[in-house]
Amino acid sequence: MTNHFAEVETTEEHNGYQYSVAEALTIMTLGSLCGLRNVNQIHQWASSERVGDFLTRQYGIAQIPSYYWLLCLLKLVEPKSFNRCFIGWVQSLLPAEKGKLTLSMDGKAIRSTGRQGHPLQILSAHIAELGMTFAQQAVEEGSNEIPALRELLELLEIEGCLIVADALHCQKETAQAIVAKKGDYLLCAKENQATLKEEIADYVQDETLRASMDCHQTHEKNSGRIERRRAYATLDVAWLGDLKSWPRLACIGAVHSRVTTKKGTTDQWRYYLSSRKLGAKELLHHARSEWSVESLHWLLDVHFGEDFCRVEDRNAQQNLNIVRKVALNCLRLHKEKTGSKLPLSKIMFDCLLEPHNILQILANTEPVSVKYES
Repeated sequence: MTNHFAEVETTEEHNGYQYSVAEALTIMTLGSLCGLRNVNQIHQWASSERVGDFLTRQYGIAQIPSYYWLLCLLKLVEPKSFNRCFIGWVQSLLPAEKGKLTLSMDGKAIRSTGRQGHPLQILSAHIAELGMTFAQQAVEEGSNEIPALRELLELLEIEGCLIVADALHCQKETAQAIVAKKGDYLLCAKENQATLKEEIADYVQDETLRASMDCHQTHEKNSGRIERRRAYATLDVAWLGDLKSWPRLACIGAVHSRVTTKKGTTDQWRYYLSSRKLGAKELLHHARSEWSVESLHWLLDVHFGEDFCRVEDRNAQQNLNIVRKVALNCLRLHKEKTGSKLPLSKIMFDCLLEPHNILQILANTEPVSVKYES
């Protein structure tokens, strides 16, 4: 990945001042692989004699910037350019059959950036089968995730991929943008598409019609919590009143979840539409894949304390977000390649104790194979 940093552009002309942007991003990425949470911690780590010698020998970084310069260089990086380099790196790692991937899209606000107005919100595209982030898009101030997702789609090659997103993105224009890029969509219909949701619900809740639908059921029991999921799917969509407005609509379905705990039992229905012909088992699998991006958000907060990062510059925050995702992708690839059962925190702590362990992590960042749901 560090080879891609040389292609990153800056927001203004940078004459070097003894330090390069690529070296600053390398230091930040390697420090993040060690589980360090902020610029100050990474600077202190890189400034130690042992780590400084490692950086010089392995990466040719002869001089470590001061904390001030490290932060200034991070602010100077153009986030859109850095994101393009990030996308290019991830694409180089994807398998030949990447057209079958499921991309889960959702946004996360960095709460610490809200002290001076609207918090910075970043939409991420997460590859469910690989547990890796593909790309991201910052939401413009005063806007929301809907146009950001369409802008993100323009950056990605999604031919054959299935895009899953929450009800906010159940929009005809978004579906059209996905189809225009030769992808497929699986969207959840809720109150923002009340008529569509009601039509699908009426169909599914009709016992005669539901009996004709494909059905698949799963059970999970964990720590006294029992969850039964039952999915229904049908290719019978010709009767929908607004069929022509949803491009290539081929399937509708529903997932019924029943959760039983000591406090009682709760039921929930979710209704879906898709441009791909899905059976009930596939519908359930892909609908659950929507939540894979939530695991990314959890990791960013738990391992990197992103919501508590006090850097005020929005460019720097976006670049830090990409750096952390680079680190998490590398760690995910390492675990996949080695079959390691160690938690991420243990692997990162090993890198902190011995910098040369970082080389083992990076050595495993190579193309991976995918096991698809059949």
